[in-house]
Amino acid sequence: MKIADILSSDAVIHNLKAKSKKQLLTELAALAAKKTGLDAAVVLDALIERERLGTTGIGFGVALPHTRLAKLKKIFCGFATSEPVDFDAVDNKPVDLAFVLLVPEAAGADHLKALARLSRLLRNEDVVEALRKATSAKELYQLLIENDLDD
Repeated sequence: MKIADILSSDAVIHNLKAKSKKQLLTELAALAAKKTGLDAAVVLDALIERERLGTTGIGFGVALPHTRLAKLKKIFCGFATSEPVDFDAVDNKPVDLAFVLLVPEAAGADHLKALARLSRLLRNEDVVEALRKATSAKELYQLLIENDLDD
């Protein structure tokens, strides 16, 4: 599975103006709802419920909120850059890069494969730095797709 298989160029947002973790999750839920046809409140509730299990702020300014949804037909991925917000990340650093990943309840191993693919990409310091310097959603998308290399 490649990132291009789950992330479309119109699911990338440059420079959200979120001021809090909840606002960032709300914006990501709205993006996901717009692209999947699901209700934004349902997506947001599921993301918040997942955060109660433990933060998806994985460190270095990166968050990977994700959840399973029964009515979802296929995996959805969105990405946004944001004003830095307190996300209760594992390293206590504010988050300014966030993927949102929604998977059907029956997705099985595809959920873990997608999470692994995204987290592997975001462990690359050069990629993260380039994402932070990007000036448009188009540039962000290109960086994500071009740097999604096979192992």
